[in-house]
Parts: sequence; C-alpha cells; structure tokens
Amino acid sequence: MSESAFDLAYEQLRARWPESTEERDVVTPYGRTRVHVYGPADGSPLVLLPGGSATGLVWFANARAVGKRYRVHAVDLLGDAGRTERRGTPLKNADDLTAWLDGLLDGLGLARTHLCGHSYGAWLAVKYALHAPQRVDRLALVDPTQVFTGFRPGYLLRALPTLIRPSQARARAFLAWETAEARPDETWQRLYALATTVPGRKLIAGGRPRTADLRMPVLVLLAEQSRAHRSLKAAARARRMLPQGEVALLPEATHHSLPLTAPTQLNDRLMNFLG
Repeated sequence: MSESAFDLAYEQLRARWPESTEERDVVTPYGRTRVHVYGPADGSPLVLLPGGSATGLVWFANARAVGKRYRVHAVDLLGDAGRTERRGTPLKNADDLTAWLDGLLDGLGLARTHLCGHSYGAWLAVKYALHAPQRVDRLALVDPTQVFTGFRPGYLLRALPTLIRPSQARARAFLAWETAEARPDETWQRLYALATTVPGRKLIAGGRPRTADLRMPVLVLLAEQSRAHRSLKAAARARRMLPQGEVALLPEATHHSLPLTAPTQLNDRLMNFLG
C-alpha cells in the first residue's frame, strides 16, 4: 500500500464531516493525537473512540446531529492507522492506553466528559471509565467486544487471514461477509481496507474489564445481526452486570456496519441517554 492511497482515502472521508470541523493535534506523552472536533464551543464534551482500523472519521454520520448539542471529539486511536503518532513513551499495554487518554483529555482541557466507544474503542472506553471514573460523566458502548462476551470462533477464523497477511482484498471480503446486506459507506470501506495494511499498527489486546465496578450511567447498544459475538448473550450479560444500565439491540445492524448503520436511530438513543 502506498501512503498516498491511505492519505487520499482519509481526506475523502474527512470531507464528509461538517465544514466547520476542526482538526486538532494534541500533544501527549505518547505522541501527537489527531482529534476531529465539531459542535458548539459551550456544548457538553463527548469523546468518541472508534473500532480498530476505523479511524475517528468513522463517526461522520453521527457528528452533524450529535454536534448540534454536544462538543464532539472523535479520536484517531493510539497504535492504529490514522493521523495519531506513536512517539515518546512506548505503548506496551492497556495501562499505557489509559495514561494516553489521561494526557489527551488534559490536552483538550476536559476535566470531565461523556465517553462513547465502538468495538475495540468501547473496550478501551470501559477500561478508561474504570481507571478514571471521576472524569467520565456518562459511558456509551456501541457493540462492545471483549467486554460482556468473547468473540465467536467463526468470526476469529474469518478475521485471521486479514491479521496474518493483511491486504485490501482480504479486508474487503471480511467486511462483505460481516456486514452482509447492511452495505456501509463505500468511502469508509475503502479507508478501512487500506488501514488494515498500514505497517507498524499495534492494537493492545486485553481481558474483559470488571463492568460491575462501573459507577456512572452506562448505555449499551448491541448490533442485532453482529457476527463478532452473540448479541442476545451479550445483552443478557450486560443487564446482569449493569442492573441500572440501559441495554438495547439495534435492529438489522451488524458489528462492522456500526456506527454507520441507522445513524438516526443510534444518534437518538445516544442523545436521549446523554440528556
């Protein structure tokens, strides 16, 4: 993959964001972090963490609506493809990711924020909410992986070729299998496929966090047709672990088609929860 191909796809998806979106490169001990910022300057802050290979730009279908009320900060994850650098303190484990988010919130001037993540980003959001509960007002999890249940074995087998020998073709085939009839945005699919081939990516794996220890209000939105895990099982476990939480299934959504699938429904649920 040539760097220019990824850059071109990145800029094409960036153009889908509202015109007044700001690009901020926030200095942290782990390197500069790219954040896409949109919404009223006096709006309550909302930090959005994407899934792996998705980049912070994946939230373009949500930013315009959510950004009418909230100050949206969509982040390119440390260790993943995007415009976030990995320099300075080495990224070794989940503790480094939470320390990175400490530095990022400090750099953004956010003492407290609402926090929302999808997939791997949801796992990271939970880890951070447990690490620094005093900084998270409300926590929203969109089809979280490795939080309430593990991956389906069939999903891991399908994903394996893209991990061992990444290529655009393998990534596109994997997306087509998981998203089925959902048909996520084509520009984003192109960026995702290119992102999987970026050299030097380092996504941190980790065990399931202790969700029973979460002390802030939590929203869990699960993809009804997710092939990553069994959504009904995840929903049942989420309700047991979070008796005061709000758990719902998003009809017809698959894991990788979120947050692009049915953005109006997702936006409405998210904004109703944030209040």
